Amino acid sequence: MARTANEYAVYILLESGHREEVRFPTIQEFQKWYSGELVPKSASNDFISVPIKNIQGEYMVVRPSRIVAIRVEPIFSSSVERFN
Repeated sequence: MARTANEYAVYILLESGHREEVRFPTIQEFQKWYSGELVPKSASNDFISVPIKNIQGEYMVVRPSRIVAIRVEPIFSSSVERFN
């Protein structure tokens, strides 16, 4: 039986070399944001919101045209914490 992740860490790699981490509670929530917000505006220089649900009072905006890669990592409650 496959394990179910407790949340998903999404690493947004920017053209400038910066890396931002955002967490989504489910893969479906990430896919909804990715296909509904990011993909339609992928060539745009206008800012779009990146949902940060686990940090109250904080928000992030990004220019979709400056994103060069996205990495999605499932996080399991039994996972050993890794520090990069």
